[in-house]
Amino acid sequence: MGFHQIDERNQALLSKIAIDDGHGENSAYFDGWKAYDNNPFHPENNPLGVIQMGLAENQLSFGMIVDWIRKHPEASICTPEGLEKFKSIANFQDYHGLQEFRKAMASFMGKVRGGRVKFDPSRIVMGGGATGASETVIFCLADPGDAFLVPSPYYAAFDRDLKWRTRAQIIPVHCNSSNNFQVTEAALEIAYKKAQEANMKVKGVIITNPSNPLGTTYDRDTLKTLVTFVNQHDIHLICDEIYSATVFKAPTFTSIAEIVEQMEHCKKELIHILYSLSKDMGLPGFRVGIIYSYNDVVVRRARQMSSFGLVSSQTQHLLAAMLSDEDFVDKFLAENSKRVGERHARFTKELDKMGITCLNSNAGVFVWMDLRRLLKDQTFKAEMELWRVIINEVKLNVSPGSSFHVTEPGWFRVCFANMDDNTVDVALNRIHSFVENIDKKEDNTVAMPSKTRHRDNKLRLSFSFSGRRYDKGNVLNSPHTMSPHSPLVRARTY
Repeated sequence: MGFHQIDERNQALLSKIAIDDGHGENSAYFDGWKAYDNNPFHPENNPLGVIQMGLAENQLSFGMIVDWIRKHPEASICTPEGLEKFKSIANFQDYHGLQEFRKAMASFMGKVRGGRVKFDPSRIVMGGGATGASETVIFCLADPGDAFLVPSPYYAAFDRDLKWRTRAQIIPVHCNSSNNFQVTEAALEIAYKKAQEANMKVKGVIITNPSNPLGTTYDRDTLKTLVTFVNQHDIHLICDEIYSATVFKAPTFTSIAEIVEQMEHCKKELIHILYSLSKDMGLPGFRVGIIYSYNDVVVRRARQMSSFGLVSSQTQHLLAAMLSDEDFVDKFLAENSKRVGERHARFTKELDKMGITCLNSNAGVFVWMDLRRLLKDQTFKAEMELWRVIINEVKLNVSPGSSFHVTEPGWFRVCFANMDDNTVDVALNRIHSFVENIDKKEDNTVAMPSKTRHRDNKLRLSFSFSGRRYDKGNVLNSPHTMSPHSPLVRARTY
């Protein structure tokens, strides 16, 4: 019996959580990861492997952190310079966390938000990464069966992080491309009414700002609308702000903390912030998740629950020293934002030359890529057919929009900051080869009406970067042939 199989005897012996599929591993989002794990790209050892573009990780500024550690060996308890701290750090630490770590984290969060708001170290609560912090907040706010409204498209793993063990429910707040997927008061009310009609108790609204997968930031008016909405319905607002330092162009990031401080008659006890160093500093392996709540009871209970997923005291000790170095933090935040912006600009510019557009974004480590015109018809079935070709033949792990609960098929999240420049070159070459192949197929079909033909001609533009042209026979490490049964036929509605 394989590890993934559950026989009848185990179904009777184990808990519902152990035997159900609530983790969400049966989704295309995780299937893409499995395809990469089974055949990972390597420029020398496996040049035709799958390139990981489904991992929202920021590897663009590791060098700065490595340089700081090299210059500050005393920050680690595993060096001769820091060994004198070994015993005190390695001994038991309670779940409040190191005072110097909470103080440094509060200061860092303020700097990330432009110094426009201050955070109280006594309200900093740790969790095992953003995943652990998210689940802890849900445990504090909801009972099994209670619901949260979440604007869609939303992070694919929310179905795991927020629902699996807590037994809470998610009601999507449907947003669409007509207004660049911005959440509106009308959409919130529709979702709230839907939950009521289903006899579900709504306990709050959850947003990701900047958005994953959109890469956009919420403006002040929208944030005020959200605060007003939760105040009126006496429900909670959870703001996941883990991408707040990845903003690379206007508009600037506005934290819900700023809105709370400025709005009159705001019920602060309903507002909760999630944060992490996984994206802003590119340290997901450190498992640093943060809960910042304006609710005293939530702070107290979340801190007690944090004993199930603490950040190691060794990690706290190192980061406390690093984040307390204000000169380093200032330089890191500026340079990291610059590097993310440059990679985003380069990636979207080359896609645009191929006739592939993305939602106009200003933050995050991914783009929301529009491939609707490549669907044979405007259905999620066609989206999955296109995704399978991209995974199996183009060998790129990109994430289909259906995994993010978007209402319109044909959108894909593509991560661009988790790889080096050479791998970006290979990925862009593969995309170009893919698009060029479609063009050739279209050239052998009946001509389209002139208006549609003119619009789609953009897809046949040749282009170059890094001194290389994307000509036939000169595509780097790219699959050259697609299946003769490929489902890709131009949709004539776009």
